[in-house]
Amino acid sequence: MEKLVSSWCKNKPLPESYIFPPETRPGNLVVPTCNTIPVIDLSKAEGQNRTHIVQQILKAGQDYGFFQVVNHGVPESLMNESMDVFKEFFEMPWKDKAMLYSEDPKNSCRLSTSSVNYAREKIHHWRDNLRHPCHPLQDCIKHWPQKPIRYREVVATYTIEAKKLGLRILELVSEGLGLESRYFGDKLSESEILSINHYPPCPDPSLTLGVAKHCDPNLLTLLHQGDVSGLQVFNNGEWIGVEPLHNAFVVNIGNQLQIISNNKLKSVEHRVVTNSRVARTSAGFFIGPSEDSIIEPEKSLVDDAPFYRAFEFKDFLLHYFPNLEDNEVVMGHFKSQA
Repeated sequence: MEKLVSSWCKNKPLPESYIFPPETRPGNLVVPTCNTIPVIDLSKAEGQNRTHIVQQILKAGQDYGFFQVVNHGVPESLMNESMDVFKEFFEMPWKDKAMLYSEDPKNSCRLSTSSVNYAREKIHHWRDNLRHPCHPLQDCIKHWPQKPIRYREVVATYTIEAKKLGLRILELVSEGLGLESRYFGDKLSESEILSINHYPPCPDPSLTLGVAKHCDPNLLTLLHQGDVSGLQVFNNGEWIGVEPLHNAFVVNIGNQLQIISNNKLKSVEHRVVTNSRVARTSAGFFIGPSEDSIIEPEKSLVDDAPFYRAFEFKDFLLHYFPNLEDNEVVMGHFKSQA
């Protein structure tokens, strides 16, 4: 527990173990929050503008790998209450969180710090993290935090709504790719994981990162980033900041969606920077395949030869985590030899 950044960082200088090499640290360059990441109004997907919305999603997935959705159907009151609960969790005394702390990635519900590679990494990330599965809900919920008292009730409702939204977006993606509407249902979207990140104020944001550059290994990510900026996306050779929008979700194309679409959609590198003024809390809802799912490019989307070979998703994860900061190495391992 004493390793949690939030437990020791107040009024302390940045430890050397958190200082990134010059080529990967953010430096003093100010990256403005950018309004070029597409913002898509999902309320228009149910009417005569549906085709236009589908095309917007597809283009965003091709050009940026990211977009934001508004008017998405998840109640604003639920989003606010969930974020309040997440913040309340990280503000609790350490004794109320101690039983959840673990450095073993195999622990399904765990509070940790930095990354999944904490014991092996040379440089630590400026973040604490609570991560747990959400499916099947009746089995998972008993392992979730017992405090704050309302955590399980609020977060259960939140994850149900987030999954509904994720499946709705995947249905629109399917439509854009010319696939059956339920193509990404069942095993391809069976895994549901909630990852809540807490980034305390940092003494020198120019030298460290909250999360280093990476792509997500799953199918689709929904991020509720609150009202504090920090998320940056790599686009056209530069980092651009993703503006926090009121009551919006940031949607992120994962590696598996890039593979299944045979590169028609792309998973893009992103990172999180820190700030010296306020704490930032964000919640990512990861939708992915079951570990025994066979992943391969959909044949109807292959013109000449597939870009990737078939594999089991669990094999992807085994290769992903040791190499998560080098997406070319990760994806290159699964490229087709044809």
